[in-house]
Amino acid sequence: MGEAEAVLVVSPSHAFADILTRIKPLLGDKPVAWASKGFEPGTGRFLHQVAEDILGPDKPIALVTGPSFAKDVAAGKPTLVTVASTHPEFARQVAYALNNDRFRVYYSPDLMGAELGGAVKNVLALATGICDGMQLGDNTRAAILTRGMAEMMRLGKAMGVKPETLMGLSGLGDLVLTCTGDLSRNRRMGLALGQGKSVEAAKAEIGQVVEGIGTAEEVVRLADKYQVDMPISRHVLKVINSELTPQQAVDELMRRDPRPEFD
Repeated sequence: MGEAEAVLVVSPSHAFADILTRIKPLLGDKPVAWASKGFEPGTGRFLHQVAEDILGPDKPIALVTGPSFAKDVAAGKPTLVTVASTHPEFARQVAYALNNDRFRVYYSPDLMGAELGGAVKNVLALATGICDGMQLGDNTRAAILTRGMAEMMRLGKAMGVKPETLMGLSGLGDLVLTCTGDLSRNRRMGLALGQGKSVEAAKAEIGQVVEGIGTAEEVVRLADKYQVDMPISRHVLKVINSELTPQQAVDELMRRDPRPEFD
């Protein structure tokens, strides 16, 4: 790693722990940032918990997150992201290192909130894609975005994260991008499911990791743990597990009793 002052890990969440374990002997006192979104498969741990377990609690760590398709970033299209860390000085260092006239970077102390937004939005992108694949129209897409955001906010409140984090780039911003952008793998997976394809067939068609498939189970697990109502996320998981067809999931959601819009 030579003269590098810090290390940035960019990998799918399922490979995160293995990569940190492999590079740990080479790190020395270098701090670590990552641009991975999701939970550790099997345990449901946030990636900062994985990092602290492997690297130690005193190692400065940070997450780079927000609405940022890699293809658009590489093409130099204007992009805005957030660096979240419980180590404020490291967050500022990463922000200034990455910031330029095409890539604007903010920073935040709410690491867990930023991680939560980046994970839950993948599940909601599956939901939006499913509805678009079923050709349910613009009204339905708007409803999924809005009520999906309500689910994210409810879970965030139960977990003690800052609501403004979820309303920012790492939450709402990433949600809008992933639910509407055609480069989104999660949206494309949802489209395939909504068109009647199986998860395995859709995976083969996309040919890349789709984070939302594994994340859906972890989000529902968190909803159960914190006793939070997340019907959209729960029904996405049922579709993934072939417990319901997309049409059955929509029908069940639409038959729910009226309730106050805001808790």
